[in-house]
Amino acid sequence: MKIKCGPDYYMYCEHAIENEVPSLLKEHQAKNILIVHGTRSWEVAKPYMTFLNDPEWNFVYHTYSGECSYQEAANLDQIIKDNEIDFIIGVGGGKLSDLVGVTGHLSNVKYGVIPTLASNCAPWTPLSVMYKENGEAEGKSEHYKRQAAFLITDPNLVIDSPVEYFIAGLADTLAKWYESVAILEQKDLQNEPFLQMAKAATEVCRQSILTDGTKAIEDMKNKVVSDEFVRLSEIIIAVAGLVGGLGDKYARNAAAHALHDGMGKYIPESHEYLHGEKVAYGILYQLALEDKWDEIDALMPMYQTLDLPLSLHQMNLYPQDEKVIDDIVAFMDGKEKVHLIPIEINQPILKDKLLQLEGYMGRYQ
Repeated sequence: MKIKCGPDYYMYCEHAIENEVPSLLKEHQAKNILIVHGTRSWEVAKPYMTFLNDPEWNFVYHTYSGECSYQEAANLDQIIKDNEIDFIIGVGGGKLSDLVGVTGHLSNVKYGVIPTLASNCAPWTPLSVMYKENGEAEGKSEHYKRQAAFLITDPNLVIDSPVEYFIAGLADTLAKWYESVAILEQKDLQNEPFLQMAKAATEVCRQSILTDGTKAIEDMKNKVVSDEFVRLSEIIIAVAGLVGGLGDKYARNAAAHALHDGMGKYIPESHEYLHGEKVAYGILYQLALEDKWDEIDALMPMYQTLDLPLSLHQMNLYPQDEKVIDDIVAFMDGKEKVHLIPIEINQPILKDKLLQLEGYMGRYQ
C-alpha cells in the first residue's frame, strides 16, 4: 500500500487565504510564482488574495484552457522554464487542481491549491484525471507521489459557486462509501489499520451527507455559511480525499468511477454532465453489480430530490450502436479496482448488469 494522506498544510475557514498563504510562500522560499486560474471563478477569488499586491513576489498569470490535458501541462512547463517559476498556485475547480498537480509533478515544481468550489476531492488527491484538449477523456489518470504544499480556501468563497457543482460533489463523495464498503469489509483486510481508518472516513462521508446534505444545499442556495454547509463542503474536498489517501487502491474508486471513465471515453456527449452527476449514476451501477436493488430503491428519494441522473436513457446518452456498450464494458473489465469487489466480475456480467439497471430504472422515470 502507498499511503498519501493529503496536502502538507490544510486550512478551511474565514480569512484563511489572506492570512496563511503569504507565510506559506515564505516557508517555501518562493520568489517567482505562477498563478493558474479560470475565468469567472478568478474574478470572485481575487478579492481574497490580497497577497498578490505584495512586491515581495513576482507573479505570472495564466488562464487555463479548461481541460487537464498533457498539452496544457506542456504549455505550463514552458511558462515555468521561461520565467524561472519556483512555485505554482492553482485557483479554481477540480480540473484546474488536477492540471496544477500533474504540472507540478512533471515539471518538478512545488504547488498549492485554492479551490473556489466544492465539487470533488481533486484539490486533495495526488492524482489527475487526464483529458484531451477537445474535452474527450483520455481514459486514464496520472498518479504521483508529490502532494500539494498547501490546500487553503475560505467558505465565503466556496459558497459563491454554482450550487449544481456542490450537489454533484455530494454525489461524488457518497460514492466513497458505496465503492469501498464491500472491499474493506473483507475478512483478510479487517486488521489493516490504514484500511480501517479509510473505512471510518467513508462512514463520515455517507452519514454526514444523508443527515445534513439537504440543509447544506438549501443554505448554499440562500448564501448562508452555516455549520452544515461548511462541514459538507469540507467533507467533499478533504475527507473524501482522505479516503483514498489512507486506503490506496482498496478505497479510491471501483465500478462507479470506472463507468464514469468509460462514459467519458466512449460517449463524448457525456461531457455536458458534471463529474459527480455521472458518478451518481455509477453508484446505481455499482449497487446493481452487487445485486443490491433494495439499496437503489432506498436512494431514490434523495436522487429525485436532487435531480441526479437515473439512467443513460434519461440522460439521452444511451448509444445507438451496441458496440459502444461493449467498449465501455471492456474498458471497465480492464480496471484492477473493479476486480477488487468481492464478487464474480467479467465482461458478460458487467454488460448484463448495465442493461438490467437501465431496465430497472424505467420505473422511476
